[in-house]
Amino acid sequence: MEFRTLGRSGLAVSTLCLGTMTFGNESDEKISHEQLDMFVEAGGTFVDTANVYSAGESERIIGRWLASRPASVTDAIVLATKGRFATAQDPNGKGLSVRHLTRAVEASLDRLGLDTIDLYQAHAWDALTPLEETLRTFDGLIRSGKIRYYGFSNFTGWQLTKAALLAQSLGLAAPVSIQPQYSLVVRETEFEIAPAAIDAGLGMLPWSPLGGGWLTGKYKRDQRPTGATRLGDDPNRGMEAYDRRGTQRTWDVIDAVQRIAEDRGVSMAEVALAWVTDQPGVTSTILGARTLDQLEANLRTAGLHLTPSETAALNEASDPQAPDYPYGELGIDQRSRTF
Repeated sequence: MEFRTLGRSGLAVSTLCLGTMTFGNESDEKISHEQLDMFVEAGGTFVDTANVYSAGESERIIGRWLASRPASVTDAIVLATKGRFATAQDPNGKGLSVRHLTRAVEASLDRLGLDTIDLYQAHAWDALTPLEETLRTFDGLIRSGKIRYYGFSNFTGWQLTKAALLAQSLGLAAPVSIQPQYSLVVRETEFEIAPAAIDAGLGMLPWSPLGGGWLTGKYKRDQRPTGATRLGDDPNRGMEAYDRRGTQRTWDVIDAVQRIAEDRGVSMAEVALAWVTDQPGVTSTILGARTLDQLEANLRTAGLHLTPSETAALNEASDPQAPDYPYGELGIDQRSRTF
């Protein structure tokens, strides 16, 4: 396992992060604890959850695992969680207000059985709460010892930039991370979010790096998914839906990943994970697994790096075809010329 510092902070984390959205839902407590054990045995230290995963059960499962393992195992764990979405049926039961965030942090600490959360993340933008209020809340939580660092998830580029500059101008603790969706089939993150993160010194923590399972090769062209897979259960599931994501570009990407995997003698998942982990600005890639076999397969990507030619082939196949303006020939390229 390799390690990188998170953004401009001094916090070192493993380049693979165990995502726990399945805990308490698709993975029962026994399997969840076994996943945590396997991840630690592989050298992983970074674990990510959220207060709304399985209505708080994911955090409880992690808390019971932390309590049942010796300090020699758990002391190295860097624990990240998130808050923003509804946890109570009242007008203040969601959002990024000081009232909701402070209550959400206290509730997460209780479920996790911790005194301090290493990384606390705003799970999404809140258009109703003044950003100053949110940033002052994070700063106060750091000063009080409830959290050590803070970051964001699912923010756009301008939202990231505004938050980073506002924290600086107010003399508040700076954010250290952003958790966006990013993979070979979702490269639009590179248009605004990635440049904003790099400019602000935020480490990126990609979620869904396998494109909801598409990049593992489990789905086939002209064959609607069936069986015990995400889309087998529901082919129309969200942004991963078979008819929505099953474009010619996606099949081209899958073909390119498969060719490299066969040449390397590794799985398609390893190739896709290695690509995203080595993208500019990425600190740690979040692995999501329902089973031990899936996690074991994904952990094999630790230390795997693609060659420049392999990366170029994947970049070409996955080119998101940015419009000429403002990202293409009449946008960035035009502005970058020397006059």
